[in-house]
Amino acid sequence: MQLAAIDTAQEIDDINLPGFKLHPLKGNRDGVWSITVNGNWRITFEFIDGNAYILNYEDYH
Repeated sequence: MQLAAIDTAQEIDDINLPGFKLHPLKGNRDGVWSITVNGNWRITFEFIDGNAYILNYEDYH
């Protein structure tokens, strides 16, 4: 569900769905967005001109 939302999004607000907890990362991860999968697991990605790049499935906590 999260990957489908990222794939079909035309702008970052299209991914701001209930439960995803979309937020930008800070510091050396500036420009990277994160959404919740479950527990500490997140999908992180860059979103540029309607396209997602460098998708990762990670626990960065």
